[in-house]
Amino acid sequence: MNAIKPIYLLTRIGMLGAWLILAHQASAADESRQPAAPRIFAPGVISGPANDADPTFSSDGNTVYFSRNSTILSARRDGDTWSAPRITSFSGQWADQQPSMAPDGSFLVFVSNRPLKPGELTGPAGNLWRVDREGDGWGAPVHLPATINRGNSTWAPSVAGDGSLYFIERASAEAPFRLWRSQYRDGQYLTPVAQFFGDPRTQDVAPAVAPDESFIVFGSMLPGPNAHERLFIAFRRGEGWGAPVDLGKAVNGNGATDTNEARLGPDRLTLYFSTDRSEAIHFPRTRTQAETDLARIDQWDNGNQNIWSVSLLPWLNAARANGSAR
Repeated sequence: MNAIKPIYLLTRIGMLGAWLILAHQASAADESRQPAAPRIFAPGVISGPANDADPTFSSDGNTVYFSRNSTILSARRDGDTWSAPRITSFSGQWADQQPSMAPDGSFLVFVSNRPLKPGELTGPAGNLWRVDREGDGWGAPVHLPATINRGNSTWAPSVAGDGSLYFIERASAEAPFRLWRSQYRDGQYLTPVAQFFGDPRTQDVAPAVAPDESFIVFGSMLPGPNAHERLFIAFRRGEGWGAPVDLGKAVNGNGATDTNEARLGPDRLTLYFSTDRSEAIHFPRTRTQAETDLARIDQWDNGNQNIWSVSLLPWLNAARANGSAR
């Protein structure tokens, strides 16, 4: 009997270990199916007391570019923290915003109102410009051609892996914004094609497209006095898109504020977005909690726009499971 005990014990330990592994895998799989709570991005550093939005990353993920009050800043990653943001070499003089990095990091497209010709006081309110990477820095901004900048209201660029460009524009001040795509071929942008998602009444804004264009995240809202933008994800279906899926309360909140400015992280699995929602304060509270709440308000939680992040795995996995993702 004594010779059998170790084998029996090892068998039970092995079964227990296998059960723990299976339990862990089941838990991980459940987490990949259920949306996690969004997290504030670098509070007090990137997400600060001003209006912060539109993070886009270098291809290695170690540099982030983002908008703060119509200025484009950058910060470097140092382990688990980020350096103090600095104004980029190509921004600061004009109203610049909504930077979008090419997936390979070779160029960046952004919105600016800078003048088109020397001597002009200002340019169109919203036009797209491009800066190319030159060594460790950036070249001079170049105004994108009239194929893209067809008026004075072209915004929210997103660059696909082949250089094709997604953006939004509207025909007039009263018209809703629409998403457009311009194929990039042989160094030229082709005539933009409108992207439709099924409901002509909606205003669709601020796209974030996967490098292979297999899915797109964008803001949308129906017209109305109390309407707010919510984030949706749509998957490629042939030459068009499948029905958009609302990212739900976990991402979009209770509908009382806008949730928009979608961006993909360098892993292409993390969604970054902007909203002016605030953390709830609960009473009664301890003195320590009151001090924590006030410190948070000083750092970032003051009702201005901040940057949040959440994993897209639940939606990507669900789309693969039901065959809607390519």
